[in-house]
Amino acid sequence: MAAIELDEVEQRVMGSLLEKERTVPDTYPMTLNAVRTACNQTSGRDPVLSLGELDVQAGLDRLRAQGLTRVVHPSHGARSPKHRQVLDEVLGLDGAERAVLTLLLLRGPQTPGELRSRSDRLHDFDSLEEVHAALHMLAVRDDPLAEELPRQPGQKETRWIHRLGPSDADRDEGTTHLAVLPTGPERDAKVLATYDTVATAYADELIDELDRKPFDRWLLERLADLAAGGPVAEAGCGPGQVSAHLARAGGEVTGFDLSPGMVEEARRRFPELSFHVADLTALPGEWAAVAAWYSLVHLAPSELPRAMTGLAAVLRPGGWLALAVHEGAETHHLDEWFGHDVDIDFAYHRREDVLVAVEAAMLTVVEWYVRGPSSPTEAPTTRLYVLAQRR
Repeated sequence: MAAIELDEVEQRVMGSLLEKERTVPDTYPMTLNAVRTACNQTSGRDPVLSLGELDVQAGLDRLRAQGLTRVVHPSHGARSPKHRQVLDEVLGLDGAERAVLTLLLLRGPQTPGELRSRSDRLHDFDSLEEVHAALHMLAVRDDPLAEELPRQPGQKETRWIHRLGPSDADRDEGTTHLAVLPTGPERDAKVLATYDTVATAYADELIDELDRKPFDRWLLERLADLAAGGPVAEAGCGPGQVSAHLARAGGEVTGFDLSPGMVEEARRRFPELSFHVADLTALPGEWAAVAAWYSLVHLAPSELPRAMTGLAAVLRPGGWLALAVHEGAETHHLDEWFGHDVDIDFAYHRREDVLVAVEAAMLTVVEWYVRGPSSPTEAPTTRLYVLAQRR
């Protein structure tokens, strides 16, 4: 099978399932609430996380889609479905390998001595050599599951990491990785404040960005054509450049953005069009087509289903949704943007998460595309484009 690549939430969920199956077998398989409690416990976890129910449920859904967990449906009298892992079956792990991998998933890089001292409830290692043997067997697979890190100055022992996805060692080396994104009003307030602050500089820099993106122009023109003269909304319009292109392609366009500063810039630069302040998940009106062009960049993966449901809800039956997102599993944090001090996170989204969320919103994915940058001056990111229709 292909190498397994788990994001940070999936790693914590999987490690928790592996641990609790051994340490509390009487309450295993586990309800969603029990998995969340295990993920967020403060003992035996590094880092300590504070995952919401939606984060955990989305992680379980992604693991199940990869064939790594299963749902045990409630029997008579039971209320909630329960979840169990099958990673050890899929990978053919013995007890020693499973124990080591569980600890690496839950606590990050560790020395063999630390692994032995922390494994008493997971596996009985008679000697340190048995821990080394388990690590070696994980490391020599065709798709390695563990890796020994170079010894750092002042360290007596080398540390080991798992290779089921990004680890704390990657973070220490400056690799961009998936983080648990903040959600809720505080995050929304930071996003709003950032865009109001940078609105003018942002517009000056990006107002002509579509001139360098022929594929984006082509797909937007298709969306305007599919709207067949009906009203078109842009969710997260920024300074209005995408709305303006849709209008030039024949669309009857209205732009919406959460930031009053961005709406003011759009009105100033494109006075012939209509722009309003609104959340992309709660647009007013009913639309023949909606474009969300890089509008999901501040949402955590667990928020994608709600966002898609909100966008689908304002489409007419048979209406069209066009999305553009940066594809990937990483996040980027900015402290400075367009010459201003900011505090904001940008998220890339995995293809399968986006497509599953679109279909779950009762939309049919008609086409999707993955493309690289359109010119050498653009950021070297992969872009996912989705065209979907309301059923």
